[in-house]
Amino acid sequence: MPDTTQALTDDERAELEALRAEKAKREQAKAAAAERAELEALKAEKAREVAELSEDRAIAEARERGRKIMQPDEDDLSMPLGQKIVIVAVVGIAIVFILMTFFGH
Repeated sequence: MPDTTQALTDDERAELEALRAEKAKREQAKAAAAERAELEALKAEKAREVAELSEDRAIAEARERGRKIMQPDEDDLSMPLGQKIVIVAVVGIAIVFILMTFFGH
């Protein structure tokens, strides 16, 4: 077992400093990798939040368009556009059926 009471030689001191420098580099690289991973995780989380907000906004807009088409205004008792379109389509089909019945073979 080496004697620990003696001071380090110049070669040993240089080796110790080199090992400490290597250790510091490894720790810095490890810290940088951890920071990069945290940055990527935060970016991914933000992207998910933006996507969710965008999806929620699109759903709300679609519901609003559907509501405007299928429901009358609260103050206005007129027929909604969607209902008018359905009635016109049914009447058109009925007229075609009647004309085919009279003029068909």
